[in-house]
Amino acid sequence: MSTNFNEIKKRRTFAIISHPDAGKTTLTEKLLLYGGAINLAGSVKGRKTAKYAVSDWMDIEKERGISVTSSVLQFSYEGFCINILDTPGHQDFSEDTYRTLMAADSAVMVIDAGKGVEAQTRKLFKVCTLRHIPIFTFINKMDRESRDPFELMDEIEELLGIRTCPINWPIGCGKNFKGIYDRRERTITRYHAAHAGTHALETEVCSLDDPELGQRIGEDYRQQLAEEIELLDGASDGLDMERVSRGDLTPVFFGSALTNFGVETFLEHFLKMTSAPLPRKTRGGKVDPMKQDFFSAFVFKIQANMNKAHRDRIAFVRICSGEYRAGMEVTHVQGGRKVRLNQSTQMMADERKIVDHAYAGDIIGLFDPGIFAIGDTLTDARDPEPFEGIPTFAPEHFASLRQVDTMKRKQFTKGIDQIAQEGAIQIFREQNTGMEEIIVGAVGVLQFEVLTYRLKTEYNVEVRLDQLPYAYIRWIENPQEVDVDQIQGTSDMKIIQNLKGNPLLLFRHEWSIRMVEDRNPGLRLSEFGKG
Repeated sequence: MSTNFNEIKKRRTFAIISHPDAGKTTLTEKLLLYGGAINLAGSVKGRKTAKYAVSDWMDIEKERGISVTSSVLQFSYEGFCINILDTPGHQDFSEDTYRTLMAADSAVMVIDAGKGVEAQTRKLFKVCTLRHIPIFTFINKMDRESRDPFELMDEIEELLGIRTCPINWPIGCGKNFKGIYDRRERTITRYHAAHAGTHALETEVCSLDDPELGQRIGEDYRQQLAEEIELLDGASDGLDMERVSRGDLTPVFFGSALTNFGVETFLEHFLKMTSAPLPRKTRGGKVDPMKQDFFSAFVFKIQANMNKAHRDRIAFVRICSGEYRAGMEVTHVQGGRKVRLNQSTQMMADERKIVDHAYAGDIIGLFDPGIFAIGDTLTDARDPEPFEGIPTFAPEHFASLRQVDTMKRKQFTKGIDQIAQEGAIQIFREQNTGMEEIIVGAVGVLQFEVLTYRLKTEYNVEVRLDQLPYAYIRWIENPQEVDVDQIQGTSDMKIIQNLKGNPLLLFRHEWSIRMVEDRNPGLRLSEFGKG
C-alpha cells in the first residue's frame, strides 16, 4: 500500500516551550479553541470549581496548577493537521521536555512581556539550538504592564544568541494596549478583550494610512507607532525563511493568550512559515518522509497509568515516514523482533480515541506490554536502521527510598520499575551490600514529590524518601578492565549499581571526581550513561 504524501504535507508538529507562568498552557488551549477541538478553555489557576487546563491530566498537575508531563494534542485548522507537544515549563521536569523536543519539527517559545527571557527559557532554548530546529516567539500578556518591546528584542538576541524579526508590533500595553500592527499588511488590529472561553474574537482592522487613526488609538500612540515602524524597517532583520529553518532567526509575534488577542493571527502566520515533517537521521543515513514510503517511528515517551481503570502503559511514538495502519507488523529494531501494532490511540490530554491510520508527523500512543523503551525504533523497512538515540541526562539530586509497609513489596517494585521506565527518575542500588535500600536519582527535586505521590495514588504504596547529600554521578566506561571493589575512592564517594547491574559512582563534591581519576589511572568515567 503506497503512502498518501498529500496527508503528510498537511502535518505540522511542534512543541511549546516557556518558563513557568509565561502563559504556555493558556496559548495551547486557545489554539485548540480555534481548531474547534475544545469548546471552553480551562483555567490553570482559580477556584476549585474551575475547569482544569485540558493539557494537564495528572491529578498532581490539577492540584498544583503546573504541568509535569508532556501532553500530546491534535486538531485540524484550515486544511492542516496540527500536532502540539505541550511541555512542562518547570525546570525540574526539563528532561521530559528535552525528549519531547526530539519529536518536534519546530518550537514555539512563549515569553512573558513583563518579565522577558527567564532562566528556564534559556535552558530549553539551548536544546532547540543544538537540534537547529526553527523557533517562533510569541510574546504574551501584552494586556498587562510590559517591558519596552525593543528591550525584549535586544534581550532575546543577547541572551539566546538568535536574531529577531518582528512580524507584528504592539501599540501600548496594559490598560493602554491599543492593538498590534501587521508590518507586511500595514494594518492595525485594534485590541478588544474577549472572554477567556470565547471562540471567536471580534476585531477591528484599520489601515496605517487611515486619516482617523489618531482618533481611534490616540494621536500620541499613532505618532509613537510611526517612529517605531521607521526604526524597525531600518534596523531589524528581514524575514529570511532559510535562516528561520536553520534556527538562526526567530519570527516574533505579540498578543494576549488569555484574552484571545493575536492568537489566530499567530497561528495563521505560523502555518504558512513552517514546513511539512522534516527528515530524521538514522545510523545509516536520513529518512525523508516526502521521499521514502516505508513506515518508521521512534519512541520518545512512555507513560504508565494514564487510564487508572486499566493500569495501562502507553508508548508515545513520533511517526517519521510512511503510514501507520492498525494491525501492521513492524520490526522492533532494538528488541530484534517482529511486533504487531494493534492498539493505537491519539490523545487529548487523558482522553483518547482509537486510530486506524496515521501519517509521518503524527504522534500516536501504542499500548505497551512492557517491551518498549525510550529511543526504540519501529519500522517495516527491508533493511531496518535505528534512529539516532535520545540522550539521557545525569541526575543532579539523589534520595534513599524505603517502603513503609514491607508487605507491599510487589506493588512497590512494580511501581518504581514502571515509573523509572518513563525516564523521569533513575533507580540505583548500593553495590554488594545486600541491602534492600533503593537510591533514586532525578534532574529536579520536584520529581521526588511526584514519585511519592504516584506510588501512593497509582500503586497504593506509601514510601519514606530521604534526600542524600550527593550531587554528581559518573558511569564507569570500562568496568571489565577495573576491579570496581578495589577502586581507591574518597570519603564522600559511594559505589552503586543501576537496574542492569552496571556500576556507577556518586560524589558529594566535584573535586572528588578528579581525585578518584588521579588515584585510579586505568579508570575511565563518563557523565553520560548507556544503560
